[in-house]
Amino acid sequence: MQGLFDFLRGLGAARLAAMVAVTAALIGFFAFVIMRVTSPQMTTLFSDLSYEDSAAIIKDLERQAIPFEIRNDGAIVMVPKDKVTRLRMKLAESGLPKGGGIGYELFDKSDALGTTSFVQNINRLRALEGELARTIRAIDRVQFARVHLVLPDKPLFSREAPEPSASIVLRVRGQLEPQQVRAIRQIVASAVNGLKPQRVSIIDEAGNLLANGAAGDESGGVSGDERRIAQEKHMREQVEAIVSSVVGPGRTRVQLTADFDFNKTTQTSDRFDPEGRVVRSSQTREEQSTSAETGQNNQGQVSVSSELPGAPRPEAGSGSRDQSKKTEEIVNYEISRTTRTEVTEAGRVTRVSIAVLVDGSYTKNDKGETVYQPRAKEELDRIATLVRSAIGFDQKRGDQVEVVNLRFAEPPAVVPAPEPAGFMSVLHFTKDDVMYVVELGVMMVLGIVVLLLVVRPLVKRILLPEAAPAPPASAGILASPAEPAAGGGTQAAPGQLSKTQSATAQLIDVAQVQGQVHAQSVHRVGELAEKNPHETVSIIRQWLSEPA
Repeated sequence: MQGLFDFLRGLGAARLAAMVAVTAALIGFFAFVIMRVTSPQMTTLFSDLSYEDSAAIIKDLERQAIPFEIRNDGAIVMVPKDKVTRLRMKLAESGLPKGGGIGYELFDKSDALGTTSFVQNINRLRALEGELARTIRAIDRVQFARVHLVLPDKPLFSREAPEPSASIVLRVRGQLEPQQVRAIRQIVASAVNGLKPQRVSIIDEAGNLLANGAAGDESGGVSGDERRIAQEKHMREQVEAIVSSVVGPGRTRVQLTADFDFNKTTQTSDRFDPEGRVVRSSQTREEQSTSAETGQNNQGQVSVSSELPGAPRPEAGSGSRDQSKKTEEIVNYEISRTTRTEVTEAGRVTRVSIAVLVDGSYTKNDKGETVYQPRAKEELDRIATLVRSAIGFDQKRGDQVEVVNLRFAEPPAVVPAPEPAGFMSVLHFTKDDVMYVVELGVMMVLGIVVLLLVVRPLVKRILLPEAAPAPPASAGILASPAEPAAGGGTQAAPGQLSKTQSATAQLIDVAQVQGQVHAQSVHRVGELAEKNPHETVSIIRQWLSEPA
């Protein structure tokens, strides 16, 4: 201990302070590195959380003593990666996150005994609105949804009940497609009894009307322009897909314009075919009459005896006889008739105009330079044929298709090389894992650099002893070997003489030290020879026998 104290006392206050500062800095640096390396890898537990859900989740995590991080003003909660799945199942068991609204769990803790019917109806309405809001938030691009339902009661002494309606406010990322807006209206209308999709109004957080809830809106929230835009987009994507497969991705531009007829037309026509007649009814009537004249005595007299069977008839020559016959036939015919009713719905395509711009081909010459080559006319004709088939070309309605080959201003895009399927895919490394390994490597390199470039020089400087003070000058003045004889020549300058004397004194001190070391070595060898004479004799004989 006395030696340790003497060593510390010999270092001095400045060196002790430097050693304490370096030790504290090293402890702090390596503590940071160890904590950063040993800290668990954090990943997202839930995102897009409301303040209520975030507070409830954090409270549950603190109760379980699980480390967590909060980002994006509480909207994102991050936990260790190895505990994400278990925590999600655990929180789902507790009903978290609730989605910022109240659903049917409102009835779980309600006191039904002392609750009036009015309160029950209000709670039912709140629960239905909360459940609909949760369902709408499950749609892509929808961040927040708020639903207001109006379910009026039927007035007394009224035959007709007022129709229910709904209002929805959305906060979205980007812009919703018309199909998504219609889907939201259908979901809400199907979940509420008696609600029609036309009675659902939808707006976004900027106040833009996405769907009109007017009673006269029978189009399902889709205007003529929206239908035209959707049809043009569909046809343009079809053309781009088929042309890009020929000229390459990104090397074609398609512009399409379609004219629509939004008038609804109903046409009824009757056609009669005289050649296709058929007999509907037939009536035949036939009449026959006979009259006879006799002599003057019997003229106009008819007796019973003359009409009896077997009675003698008057002679033929005794009078004259008249006969008449009439036939009448009535035939009714039915002529075939065709009644045709045609209903032309609104939104019929009347004309399509499409312009297709394709880029040429690029090749490498002998010097390695990129050379542009236009496409041949035969290739453009084949592309035009494909475009006509894709859009359903009809020359009678005036469709137009133009395919033009021009060089694009921007160079062709470089297709990125596919990622190698090496050990990364075998070990199932993700991007987060790679970044974590890179971070560890950077921390290790930084630690080594600090040790070599900062700590090592400081420690070396502290531990090295201070330089010994120069020995005092000799009292006598030593003459230089090159000094001339007394009484002749010039003498050395005082500065040069002092330098020579100091150098000579140092050499004398070194010689004295070396002499003392040699004397001690010789003394030790003599003691060894006295204690071990036989070994000494054998060693000397071996030296003598060795060749020179």
